[in-house]
Amino acid sequence: MKYPGSAECQRLAFLLEEALARERRLWKMPLHRNISIQGTDISPSQHDEAVLWLGELCCRFKFYPETFALAVSILNRLLAVVKAQPKYLRCITVTCLILAAKTNEEAEMILSVGDFAVQSQCNCSPAEILRMERIILDKLHWDLYIATPVDFINIFHAMVMSSRPHILDLLPQKNPSRHAAFLTRQVQHCMACHQLSQFKGSTLALAIITLELERVTPDWFSVFTDLLKKAQIDSVEFIRCKELVDQYLSSLQLSSLPNMVYIYDPANHDLMAHHMKFKPKEQEFPNPVNCRRKKVNTHVKVMEVDDFYDGFVYLYNEGMTAPETGQSADINACEKGPELGSISPCPPLQTPEI
Repeated sequence: MKYPGSAECQRLAFLLEEALARERRLWKMPLHRNISIQGTDISPSQHDEAVLWLGELCCRFKFYPETFALAVSILNRLLAVVKAQPKYLRCITVTCLILAAKTNEEAEMILSVGDFAVQSQCNCSPAEILRMERIILDKLHWDLYIATPVDFINIFHAMVMSSRPHILDLLPQKNPSRHAAFLTRQVQHCMACHQLSQFKGSTLALAIITLELERVTPDWFSVFTDLLKKAQIDSVEFIRCKELVDQYLSSLQLSSLPNMVYIYDPANHDLMAHHMKFKPKEQEFPNPVNCRRKKVNTHVKVMEVDDFYDGFVYLYNEGMTAPETGQSADINACEKGPELGSISPCPPLQTPEI
């Protein structure tokens, strides 16, 4: 791996300052009061469902994780300044994704509005999407791009790898690009939680990378304090965010653990894990993907780590290509952890719940 020199470290510092300045100028967040977002009839659960739907659409259209994060940011900023009703939420959500895709994606990846309306199953006409697009641009003063939690996690991770390269040796695969992709998936999970949407992207990203540093290195506190000082984040707000992130990610892992049957294969002397997943509990609110479905699938797919791993490979000059995969990750699925794809040993026995 080629480690960044002093010039690259200065560039990372400049990128962080620029991202923080844009966040301070543009960041707005809808306030969740009791059962609905303040000023609207949209409930927090409906907000979370809209974000989950964005994750599914980004997976379907093979958009970058940065596009997903920008679409969520546009959605949150809009809900903070307009009085939106639930019946318009799907149209607002799909339009936010179209605007984010126009900002981040290559031209050949962007469908026409008509094709997007059909393939997204949003039940909106192209004319409605175009009208909503003009409304959003007007309300946000045509200034859509804000530094997102994905942007901050990439900057923080690059800073850690450049200033303390020995941490790379503590990672199981000694692979910073896979580690960055793993952290990006954690950011996507957290952005689908309305409680965590109340924090700035810089605070959320720092909380996620700090929890990971606690796990991999005993010297995590010095790394954390350095990042906290550079990011100019309020320590009280950070601690509250970190606690909520820890609780949320832990609850995802505990609630999504599949039943696993390990079979010894004498042909290759490997352990093969066969997963038998029970049907997830249905949510209390409808899935915007298709409200006419009788059964609601609460597992919404987002990009697998390998789907955007190749971008981090070039970032860290590893000179290797990403393995191809046709599978998608479940946004509520149990995280693999830093080993990411290796065959895990049999889990420890746990006392069954009565």
